[in-house]
Amino acid sequence: MQKELAPAYLKELKVYQAGKPIDEVARERGLTKISKLASNENPLGPSPYAIREMTRGLWDLHRYPDMHAYQLKSKLAEIYNLKLENIILGNGSEGIMAYIARAFLQPGDEVLTCENTFIGFYILARSVGAKLQKVPLTEDYRFDVKALAQNISEQTKVIYIANPNNPTGTYITKSEFDYLMEHVPSHVLVILDEAYFEFAVQQEDYPDSMDYRYDNVLTLRTFSKAYGLSGVRVGYGFGHEDLISYLTKVKLPFEPNLVGQLGAVGALEDQPHLERTIKNNTKRYNELIAYLEEKNFQPIKSITNFVTIKTGSAEASDYLFDKLLDQGVIIRPLKANEMNEYIRISIGTKEEMKHFYEAMDAVLPEYDKKFGRA
Repeated sequence: MQKELAPAYLKELKVYQAGKPIDEVARERGLTKISKLASNENPLGPSPYAIREMTRGLWDLHRYPDMHAYQLKSKLAEIYNLKLENIILGNGSEGIMAYIARAFLQPGDEVLTCENTFIGFYILARSVGAKLQKVPLTEDYRFDVKALAQNISEQTKVIYIANPNNPTGTYITKSEFDYLMEHVPSHVLVILDEAYFEFAVQQEDYPDSMDYRYDNVLTLRTFSKAYGLSGVRVGYGFGHEDLISYLTKVKLPFEPNLVGQLGAVGALEDQPHLERTIKNNTKRYNELIAYLEEKNFQPIKSITNFVTIKTGSAEASDYLFDKLLDQGVIIRPLKANEMNEYIRISIGTKEEMKHFYEAMDAVLPEYDKKFGRA
């Protein structure tokens, strides 16, 4: 028998499934009006400052980008009172997760996390042969820090926490984070995935990891959500310079690309755009919660730019997803997160949310009848 080229642990690995693209829905359904509420993107788009900086860089596309991204790192260092050696950049925060997997995980190493969290990290950990040890979320859909602390073992190499969590939108508090870190040995690496930091930091009891500066904690953030730069893929991480030095060794050169670096610098310079984003999100979130409760759903209270609801069954989730697609509204079913009975709705503009409400109003009578909600 011919020897397998790929290691055995890659055989069972599932490919990451992104939200359905607008162009694909337009082709499949023959629609012209489409609202994508599936991928937690910024519905206001990128900052004009980011567009300006990226446009200026287009004439330099024949040049390689600054491999050390001095301009972007300097801006982040200034904002967060860091040294350049404390910062790592990548193609989205997932890019940095890939560096972490390469640098710190080997086949057989144990990664401790919770169920029903960001599946991209599961895939990256398994791609290097690491073993996932998952504990359930709490009854209110939050990371269970007590269960995590109790399950730390001699084999634990990395602990992954999405705070806030995707896809539930919930978070661990300052006191919970303090409790966990009291139980984490110094040789265990803690990854704090703060992709939705800009929305979450409004909460008084949210533990901004930059207030702690633990030597064994890596903070991951992104320009893909609140900053509206999903299309150019720029993520950033903060950590002790020793940790960052290892990541730098396994990092591909010239990531992020030139356009992404410039766009991120511009985005950081436009605080009013970020404030408009947060303001729109807060207003549309409150409206969405009110609508869902009026329609007898029980939304999971979120501090992000999305809301997750329980449908009651995998069949109900599929039905709602498909029927909303017919109306030109893209939401996210959560089968990949092992939450078959749930769907996730990203928060859009006023017009996009109006489209969603109209589509739901059209679909719900038959949905309620079919699934016994009438």
